Amino acid sequence: MPSPRSAGLIAVVMVMASLVAMPPPAQAVTGRADRAERAENKDPADLAALRKEAEKSAKELEDATKALEKRRADIATAEKDLKAKLDKLQEADRNLARIRQPVAQMAELLYQQPVSGDGVAPFLSGDANANSLRAMTYATYIVQVKQHSVERTAALAREAQRLAAEAQEIRANNLLAEAQMSAEVDTLRQRSDKIVKSLTAALVKLGIKIDKVGRAALSCNPLRAATANSFPNGLIPQAMLCPLQQKGHSLRADAAIAFVSLNEAYRRRFGRQMCVTDAYRSLAAQQSVYYRRPGFAAVPGRSNHGLGLAVDLCGGVERYKSAEFVWMEQNSKRYGWFHPAWAYSSPFEPWHWEYNPKIDSLL
Repeated sequence: MPSPRSAGLIAVVMVMASLVAMPPPAQAVTGRADRAERAENKDPADLAALRKEAEKSAKELEDATKALEKRRADIATAEKDLKAKLDKLQEADRNLARIRQPVAQMAELLYQQPVSGDGVAPFLSGDANANSLRAMTYATYIVQVKQHSVERTAALAREAQRLAAEAQEIRANNLLAEAQMSAEVDTLRQRSDKIVKSLTAALVKLGIKIDKVGRAALSCNPLRAATANSFPNGLIPQAMLCPLQQKGHSLRADAAIAFVSLNEAYRRRFGRQMCVTDAYRSLAAQQSVYYRRPGFAAVPGRSNHGLGLAVDLCGGVERYKSAEFVWMEQNSKRYGWFHPAWAYSSPFEPWHWEYNPKIDSLL
């Protein structure tokens, strides 16, 4: 017969076993399921926010760089003005030297014909000759010129000291301001690079293929969209285009990033990625489609496909009023994509969708 203590231990073990076997409350199971579902549906990153942050950072960097360039231009102007002042000071010094030259000559003459001893008495008695009068005149002039030279020299010395102090202050302030602005530009550049790297990492996580040297990462930089836009229609280099998750297709960087976001929303709704039959289309490809499908393709060189701003979709979207098409109509503009008015009738192309950066910027 077990002891009372053993019986107590057995009872505790049985109670714990029953508690372990007991299913958790339905509310707890539901809560965990909801959290799991939210985690599954959560985007790896908010691509639109990252892209807009990258564009904002790039704009700040551009503004700071322009301010730095303007500051450098102001410094150059200030240095030029200062140099002009110093040149004027040197010219004044040369003028003073020219003033002193005749004074030196007259002093030498007086040394040869001094106004002293017998030279002063005749002058006072009225018996002075021409040389004595000339000497006295020179002496008077020398005194006047000397006084003027002393005053001018003192003024020039004061001006030279003022300009030297001004030059030192200007250069010190300029160096400090330029150093501060250069540091700010470097900080903004590093921040911009960090945001672009975060965006690239998010794209890679969503299936965008990046090669070992990161060429695709560079082409997915939204800051290069303007550069891609500078190429003629259909002649954008492949290195300037961002690949899509759908293999073999690419778009301009900003359009591609927006399309990836749209694709993720579509995948959460329908359980599969969007089906793409065409995206960027080179000029040669435009010509081929134009001649193969007359009336269903833009004149080569005028297609939005050639700008990397259009896609042709399949997987249900190509069927007007299908669930996929209606979902696109209701949600695509949230990501900057839309179905153009002409594609509803002339010609009727439910599969054709375009990206508009202006729409995206308003969201």
